Amino acid sequence: MKQPFPFSAIVGQEEMKQAMILTAIDASIGGVLVFGDRGTGKSTAVRALAALLPPISAVQGCPVNSQFAKDVPDWANLNDKQVAAMPTPVIDLPLGATEDRVTGALDIEKALTKGEKAFQPGLLARANRGYLYIDEVNLLEDHIVDLLLDVAQSGENVVEREGLSIRHPARFVLVGSGNPEEGELRPQLLDRFGLSVEVASPKDVATRVEVIKRRDAYEHDNTAFMVRWQAEDAAIRDRILKARRALAKITTPDAVLSDVAELCLALGSDGLRGELTLLKAARAQAVWDGKRKLTRDHIRAVAPMALRHRLRRDPLDEAGSGTRVTRTVEEVLG
Repeated sequence: MKQPFPFSAIVGQEEMKQAMILTAIDASIGGVLVFGDRGTGKSTAVRALAALLPPISAVQGCPVNSQFAKDVPDWANLNDKQVAAMPTPVIDLPLGATEDRVTGALDIEKALTKGEKAFQPGLLARANRGYLYIDEVNLLEDHIVDLLLDVAQSGENVVEREGLSIRHPARFVLVGSGNPEEGELRPQLLDRFGLSVEVASPKDVATRVEVIKRRDAYEHDNTAFMVRWQAEDAAIRDRILKARRALAKITTPDAVLSDVAELCLALGSDGLRGELTLLKAARAQAVWDGKRKLTRDHIRAVAPMALRHRLRRDPLDEAGSGTRVTRTVEEVLG
């Protein structure tokens, strides 16, 4: 089985790659929504980043990837609870998936006849401590969207049937992609994504040729291609790990907090989730840049991806939401 395409070998799409990196530094940012053309590397990027990250420690055979033996659910029925390294999980949530497949299913008959909580874990269990990827997220059925909203809020999946209840942790980075021409995303789910980026097919011949060359090399000379990008991927991984360690030590001046609040007020974003996400993303950007103090430059760098999907529609303004954010940043921050 081939390894995922190297993250550092992805041509262009800098904003998408940066958003992925920021959520790898601080998972509490809340995931990434990627809207744009088909075939622009959306699913490639999330799999590449997960493969780049160091393995996680998990109990072998645990259906929710528990880090410690004491956290393995009773219903898992594991006798041997050895901890081993495993790749960061990336789980696809396909369109048309049933509720039982997403959340897991309880065997009511076994529970009633044998008095045992028989539970078949779903996709949310497998995604714990990893990534949940949803292609065409804007086409998800409403009841699945509601489930995701509940889990994203609590970090826990609850399955209840006939008076029986099963709970397990479900904390993951949610990555959704789609084409806005095929349908809009429900506002409630849209607001749950920390960052939003827009991607497009490259417009110049040289860039398109480079994409073709790298993909062709990956498919037909895979070993040499992977070795070629190994060092660059390792450098990104080391930089992410260094940024994670520095995150708790970064200084946040009150003046920058005022900038964040003033910017969100000027844009008319609802609630405080915009401010909180902007602050987290800016801090992640700062430590990625190797800085110890948050500045306006870091706010400027991440404001479009943190705020563009939180704006109310303005029928009198034909500029895109990203342009509106950039324009307001210039007006507020100078």
